[in-house]
Amino acid sequence: MKKKYLFLIGVFVFTIISCGGGDDLQEPEVDNTAPTTPTLIYPLNNTVCIDHNIIFEWGVSTDTEGNRITYSLEIAENNSFLPILQTETTFGQSKLISLTPGKAYYWRIKAVDSRAAESEYSSVSQFLTEGDGDSNHLPFAPNLISPALNSEITGTSTTLSWSASDVDKDTLSYDVYLDTNSEPSTLVSQDQSETTFNATNLIASSTYFFKIVAKDGNGGISVGQVWSFTTK
Repeated sequence: MKKKYLFLIGVFVFTIISCGGGDDLQEPEVDNTAPTTPTLIYPLNNTVCIDHNIIFEWGVSTDTEGNRITYSLEIAENNSFLPILQTETTFGQSKLISLTPGKAYYWRIKAVDSRAAESEYSSVSQFLTEGDGDSNHLPFAPNLISPALNSEITGTSTTLSWSASDVDKDTLSYDVYLDTNSEPSTLVSQDQSETTFNATNLIASSTYFFKIVAKDGNGGISVGQVWSFTTK
């Protein structure tokens, strides 16, 4: 009988331990927050880089949890970053990158911590690499203002609006192409100075594509990317 009692006591102790009576409780996992967004230092917007070997620089990003931060730098030939021309990852706050002379580029950066939390992208800066013997620089490709990319508009008319700049401060003119082809080829306005165009007589329930060509009057021409919108 005594042996039987000892056996029951052993079972009881084992049950307590197996039901969590030990000291192996795990600490709850702390939420991880994204690091702060880095700021661009060089090259800044509308910069002309006289050397195509460029040292990109940005401000430090901080992380609340103290996680290690890496920076993901992206370079493209248009402000939509489609496609991305080059991506560089580094722990530092600068990166030397060689680019083609005489071209316009766009760059941005984001911070990623060691637990894969990502910051927002920084602002986008556009810059030029000086070409050999350049006396005139190409204007930057136009930026879309409205209608928003791939948006839906009500009615059969809308105002196309964009912005553009030129480091030589040349006066720009614009050609506007608009139709329902994914590569628009219908010239609806030529050599206009305004950065808006009133598109009328649109067909309902259709997708329209348009692009803007910027010209500086000195032979410099930049073709913008194709944008689109849909009519109800």
